[in-house]
Amino acid sequence: MRTRLYSIVSALAALVLASCTPASQQSPAEALLDRLTTLVEDGKIMYGHQDDYMYGHAWKLAEDATEYVLSDVKSVTDSYPAVFGTDLGGIEFCWDASLDKNPFKHIREAAIAHHERGGFVTFSWHLRNPLTGGDTWDVTSDQVVASILPGGEKHEYFMEWLANAADFMESIKTADGTPVPIIWRPWHEHTGSWFWWGQKLCTTEQYKALWKMTYDYMAVERGLDHLVWSYSPGSGGLTPERFEERYPGDDMVDMVGFDCYQYSDDAAYIAEMKNALEITCDFAKKHGKLAAVTETGYESIPNPKWWTETLYEAVKDYPVSYVLTWRNACDMEHHYYAPFPGQVSADDFKAFAGLDQMMFL
Repeated sequence: MRTRLYSIVSALAALVLASCTPASQQSPAEALLDRLTTLVEDGKIMYGHQDDYMYGHAWKLAEDATEYVLSDVKSVTDSYPAVFGTDLGGIEFCWDASLDKNPFKHIREAAIAHHERGGFVTFSWHLRNPLTGGDTWDVTSDQVVASILPGGEKHEYFMEWLANAADFMESIKTADGTPVPIIWRPWHEHTGSWFWWGQKLCTTEQYKALWKMTYDYMAVERGLDHLVWSYSPGSGGLTPERFEERYPGDDMVDMVGFDCYQYSDDAAYIAEMKNALEITCDFAKKHGKLAAVTETGYESIPNPKWWTETLYEAVKDYPVSYVLTWRNACDMEHHYYAPFPGQVSADDFKAFAGLDQMMFL
């Protein structure tokens, strides 16, 4: 009887212990998605800026820098952007610096520093053309995707590129070895035809196969569980059918978004944004995904009230996790998408950062 009673007590103790212990440890990607979901449920929209720590309108990070504190966004708002975006173009060749001339050592350390500030990190990849040897924008052949899929003449060559990208992202860890979660946005703007993986450069089946090959290698074979996979077409001519046409599947996507820039008047931009937001947020709700404006902006921001009266007007009524504006190039006078002190929209940007709905660091 005593033995049986002990067995019952032991079993109950084990049951209680099991109920207090998670069935499985959350991955870094899952933890990031939970944080984002909570922020969206609280009505927050995070602001992001591309290459924020790397350079600004009139400065560039020093080669020997060890701190990541310079920021055009912070110089205006006294806060860092909540999302730090950058690009891995060039990592396929293990270059020392990316296509935007950012040393990869600085990209790694800036991503870690931003994560430790409580922010979020997102990477895109404007990689070279593996078939022609040209750049991302070389669309002289419609056989590039076909050439890198299994059985293609460049498949093994391209798998080395994927390995180099995976090696780099795997190396982004805090001092205690914890991987920094990354919103990973490969094969973006595929509904246009300006990249070699674009709409007219490969079939729907080839695009989906390209995504699956990338996912299977990085997430399954390499086990990179700190990547949040983001699907983001372009906004031009976007319809629900066009948005969904090349969607790889719920099992390989965590977030959905779109890229949309202003090229004409404010009203046209707001209309295009709201159309894309309606489509994206509706799709996200149906598929249980988070939504984002993964790239946007107005080059040189000539409108003094663009932030509060145009961008905010476009996004305020939609449950998007973040809105990221493009970079402030240090070597092109008019190529900037966030203000700096003295820029015509700087005061409005500060007001935008002070809105309850917007989140900066």
